[in-house]
Amino acid sequence: MALSITKRNLIFGKEFASLPVRPPWAINEPEFVDTCTRCGECVKQCPVNVIRIADASFPEMNFSTSGCDFCEVCVAVCIPGALKLGQVAPFDSIAVINNECFSERGVICRSCGEACEIQAIHFKQVVGGVTHVVMNTDSCNGCGECVSICPANAITIKHRH
Repeated sequence: MALSITKRNLIFGKEFASLPVRPPWAINEPEFVDTCTRCGECVKQCPVNVIRIADASFPEMNFSTSGCDFCEVCVAVCIPGALKLGQVAPFDSIAVINNECFSERGVICRSCGEACEIQAIHFKQVVGGVTHVVMNTDSCNGCGECVSICPANAITIKHRH
């Protein structure tokens, strides 16, 4: 997981903080913070309302109601160039499923797998009829579609490194 020391985190006693998940195709974090003017156009123009204004008025992803469909509108309206097409992947993030997952607790639930269009999430049958969730981190594109659909709130999107 990517870590960052900021003045704000030091003042409030948080030595390290996870980097936020920025909108798709964001340039690396130090350059993003220097380049983004915090105009909010990416937030206003996002057709699925998955980008929000967060800490220090910078945009970040909020997957609580929807996932990103990679429509590229945010990139088109980013005049300063903090979001740029051409990178290998829109996000350097993946879905992480914690032990609150219903399937991991023996309850039949496959909501996340059904929501995952690229089939990065699937379920493995084990002895006793229980299924366990299997995450293919190589396939996950970090879109966040699985987050809002999870009835156990067991999924978060985190940086790969």
